[in-house]
Amino acid sequence: MNGILLGVVVAALLVAALARRFGLPSPLILVVVGLIACQIPGVPALELDPDLVLFVVLPPLLYSAALDSSYLALRSKVRPIGLLAVGLPLVTTAAVGVVAYLIVPEFSLAAALVLGAIVAPPDAVSASAIGRKLGLPRRIMTLLGGESLLNDATALTAYRVALAAAVGTGATLVGGFETFVVAAVGGTVIGLVVGLVISRVRGKLKDPLMESGIGLVVPFFTYLAAEEVHASGVIAVVVAGLVLGQRSTRASYATRLQDTAVWRAVDLILESFVFLLIGLQLPSVVEGLQGYSVAVVVWASAGVLVTVVLVRIAWVFPATYVPRWVSPRIRAREPQPSPRSVFIVSWAGMRGVVSLAAAFAIPLTVNSGEDFPGRSLILFLTFVVVVGTLLLHGLTLPWVIRTLGVHSDESQSDARAEAAAQDRAARAASARLDELVPPEADDIPAVRRRAAGVLRHRNTSRANSAWERLGRSDADAGESPSSAMRALRLEMIEAEREVFVAERDAGRIDDEVLRRVLRELDLEEAALDRD
Repeated sequence: MNGILLGVVVAALLVAALARRFGLPSPLILVVVGLIACQIPGVPALELDPDLVLFVVLPPLLYSAALDSSYLALRSKVRPIGLLAVGLPLVTTAAVGVVAYLIVPEFSLAAALVLGAIVAPPDAVSASAIGRKLGLPRRIMTLLGGESLLNDATALTAYRVALAAAVGTGATLVGGFETFVVAAVGGTVIGLVVGLVISRVRGKLKDPLMESGIGLVVPFFTYLAAEEVHASGVIAVVVAGLVLGQRSTRASYATRLQDTAVWRAVDLILESFVFLLIGLQLPSVVEGLQGYSVAVVVWASAGVLVTVVLVRIAWVFPATYVPRWVSPRIRAREPQPSPRSVFIVSWAGMRGVVSLAAAFAIPLTVNSGEDFPGRSLILFLTFVVVVGTLLLHGLTLPWVIRTLGVHSDESQSDARAEAAAQDRAARAASARLDELVPPEADDIPAVRRRAAGVLRHRNTSRANSAWERLGRSDADAGESPSSAMRALRLEMIEAEREVFVAERDAGRIDDEVLRRVLRELDLEEAALDRD
């Protein structure tokens, strides 16, 4: 089994590499390749282990997304994110549960609600990737990111309550509300404590390698600690990631560079593995459909998939506009989004592997010893929703974005803000340099005076470059002085790098020396190559 999983990881990375090479959406390509591969004779059947997803795959993906999220932006969008991440999963759970209960005679109402909770949370990884590539406005990206961080917690809590009722443990509406509150509050407290403690520990170490190593352990430890006390591991991981991401400015530059590279690699591996795994589940899911008529399977599949798609659209539009109609304060504080932007949010409803993991985690029997009602059909319907939404929304979302013409118009305001901040930073740097090496002082060593002159020139160039980029490109205004200097210096760095490599190949310097000087050149190139 371990060999099979390793093979899936390797295959997923190869497929993802080809998709990225040709500019194709790798999540969709991976799902399709998985669907095709599972039909090839000799390819071993692979049944999803829910613990693998919930305890190994989900925590680092949530943590990485939280590290890259803006706490301030999320806080400013608490109401719309709450409506998407809390309200929408609960409404979807109820709507899908009712539809499934009416279509499938074998489903009890509790079992139907279990299905509803399973397919309720969208996975915004693909939507965010598409939106980032096509330049969606920051507000939409913040909403999709905030929703994906928190909706799993809502849906998994609803899943626990519905599952308890289905197996006969007993569950009430009040008990379900209490479960949700305990999970949310407990997860928040644990995540906050872990984030603050780890931040202080990493700050004391001053060791980038050890700090990144600790960071890799944080999501797993946080998730497990929260789940052990029946709190929400999802919320705990998200809160810990937000805290550490907000406080990353206190870390060293080496730690930040290293963390960025590490988590991008982790994301690539896990996301590729997850989407290929979705496609490979088809044989084990179809095997359990014996005993159901084709008509019931078809009608249930169509009904549940259509309900999932329509409920999101029906929820997003009122959730966007009704608060503005009701509250003058909201109208005054927030600009009204266009219907085109709202539709894009409503169309970004792709489901992912968390839904499949929850479906496979359903027990085989209830407390009375009887089979869980409709378990195999729940697995199949979950698969239909996951693959159906990935293909439907994933294939059409780029076209919808381009057709509606929704794109970011924040480049100008961002450029102005950056230029103003760069100007203030340059003034502060110049003042600090004047304190250390006063221009009028006569007792300053010549070497320091020459160094200060070079630094003053560089500081002025950095301040000017932000204004030069404002509102115009090199093609529009010709090559600016700072652009010319940057291009020349990049060529010089490449020449230096070739010489150092040649010196190593000739045996005149050691590999350790080479790595040290190459790192210095890489850091300088990273600072210069901003575009």
